[in-house]
Amino acid sequence: MKKITHFLLLMLVSVTMWAQYQEPVKFSVEQKKISDSEIELVFTGTVDPGWHVYSTDIADGGPTAATITFETQEGVKPAGKLTPKGKVLTKHDALFDMQVSYMEGKAVFSQKLKITAPQYKVSGYLTFGSCNDENCMPPTNVEFNYSGKGVPATEAKETAAEKKDAKAEETKEAVLEIEEHPATVEDTVSIDTAAASVATIPADGSNGQLSDYWKPVIQELNAFGTEGTTTDRSIWSIFFLGFLGGLVALFTPCVWPIIPMTVSFFLKRNKDKAKGVRDAITYGISIIVIYVALGLIVTGIFGASALNALSTNAIFNIFFFLMLVVFAASFMGAFEITLPSSWSSAVDSKAESTTGLLSIFLMAFTLALVSFSCTGPIIGFLLVEVSTTGTIIAPTIGMFGFALALALPFTLFALFPTWLKQMPKSGNWMNCIKVCLGFLELAFALKFLSVADLAYGWRLLDRETFLALWIVIFALLGFYLLGKIKFPHDEDEDDKVGVTRFFLALISLAFAVYMVPGLWGAPLKAVSAFAPPMKTQDFNLYTNEVHAQFTDYDAGMAYAKQHGKPVMVDFTGYGCVNCRKMELSVWVDEKVSSLINDDYVLITLYVDDKTPLPEKVTVQENGSERILRTVGDKWSYLQRVKFGANAQPFYVLIDNEGMPLNKSYSYDEDVDKYVDFLQTGLNNYKKNK
Repeated sequence: MKKITHFLLLMLVSVTMWAQYQEPVKFSVEQKKISDSEIELVFTGTVDPGWHVYSTDIADGGPTAATITFETQEGVKPAGKLTPKGKVLTKHDALFDMQVSYMEGKAVFSQKLKITAPQYKVSGYLTFGSCNDENCMPPTNVEFNYSGKGVPATEAKETAAEKKDAKAEETKEAVLEIEEHPATVEDTVSIDTAAASVATIPADGSNGQLSDYWKPVIQELNAFGTEGTTTDRSIWSIFFLGFLGGLVALFTPCVWPIIPMTVSFFLKRNKDKAKGVRDAITYGISIIVIYVALGLIVTGIFGASALNALSTNAIFNIFFFLMLVVFAASFMGAFEITLPSSWSSAVDSKAESTTGLLSIFLMAFTLALVSFSCTGPIIGFLLVEVSTTGTIIAPTIGMFGFALALALPFTLFALFPTWLKQMPKSGNWMNCIKVCLGFLELAFALKFLSVADLAYGWRLLDRETFLALWIVIFALLGFYLLGKIKFPHDEDEDDKVGVTRFFLALISLAFAVYMVPGLWGAPLKAVSAFAPPMKTQDFNLYTNEVHAQFTDYDAGMAYAKQHGKPVMVDFTGYGCVNCRKMELSVWVDEKVSSLINDDYVLITLYVDDKTPLPEKVTVQENGSERILRTVGDKWSYLQRVKFGANAQPFYVLIDNEGMPLNKSYSYDEDVDKYVDFLQTGLNNYKKNK
């Protein structure tokens, strides 16, 4: 029994460690012979779905670019630069405000070498960075070491004309690179290994008197539990968004009047009440099938990688912007978007001529066609919004939520027919809902225009311009709800405003006023996911920011020990997109910033810091030898060996002896949850003290 218990505990720890330690990209390297005087190093990586590897042409200040470093070059020299092979995708990264190139599924890099001696030896490593929508891996090295024989490529074989052309081409490329990429990362770096010494850190991470600070605490950290992934939450939020869209669609003029007629039809055409209820339920299920099929079609057309690319593709975002503007104009009464009447007539006649389940399904399909003028813009907005999340099943989940909300009343009213008498009658209130949706779609259209504006550098929609437009839109929505603005298809009513409309107007006007301080730099967390980055703001008076007290782990721990304070270790990266999102949307909160600044010693460790270590360090990890060359390598090793994790962002709270105070925290922009994370760690520190 004891052996079984130990086995189960071991399995639990292993699964927990696996959940934190990830290896989404696996590289292999091979040497290929091009000719007697030239060889090629080919690095081939398999990339897990949802992840991508950045290419070589990434400017400074952006994500980690792929680079190659030579430590030994005997009898060979590079012929050109490290070159990406295969399909390279390009998108504009709004956070870094630059174009980035990357590869998905399969990443291949090639480096050609020219042989200059009869025998050659070459060694070094490829460095690459990878990310998904939630995390980024630290820069990872792929080691290589090859030797062989070849025929030296002599310069005597080159004619004077060839040399002149080569020199001219080299000069031309250098000028172009300076003009087009003034701040690019060098793809090829050489190191004089004779000048570099090698040290060794023991497997337990001991480092003199600070050994306890590096001591692994993986089991102690896992004892607090593990942080759940945001994938489950995002799927539920997509479902909720779809369900909310379906509820809104119910109260439009195209759907609401149909509900009592349809339910009454099912109940009256069958003498058996139970059969009438079954038909109504079948009708509801048919609606769900139809709309879920639409979600599956969208998924099948775009695929996983295309859905992920939609979120930052400038052309798609311009298209989405124009589409939502058209939908908004339709809801406001400029025109009506309808499908050809022949379609609904044909389906309706087919439903009348058939019986059984097919007849009910065709009736549901007729509803989908007839109500398109009201549901189409809602479905269009929903599909646009969930498609740009990059989650492959998002359209299907969204459509399921939408259809469930749309189908539910038909089933409920069939089960409880007396409820039909209590339904509100059709009226101008349904048109009011359409106009309000038009205002909302117009506001969200600006989000997609903002992405294109950032991509092309038009600077038409900087943050203050975006906020000014949103302030006007929501103020006008409030005035419309108060009856101060009329559209052509609004019915004439008296000057009285209902209580519901009054409170909705109050919310809309208050939201408009809430955004006004954003014109001077207030963070406005409620709209941070939609507005352009803060750096596009020309005038900013806001200064409530959190800055690291230390960027060196050992120095920070020594300071915390001296002053008797707990520590927050922030494993981050210069190229980590979600790390910046957390800092801009969570750390700026007053509660969060005060807890970090006043109660913790914040140690920020950049795992992609390229600063060379004074001495190269050789470590044994998982049965293999690794060489730590940079400061970033050192912090990445610390994260793996001490905490059993390798993704960023990664936040862990420890006491000044290096022991964990709470479970770790990854990417999740829930401020209240982050405050609870910090407060729990602080309470545990005081309790243990």
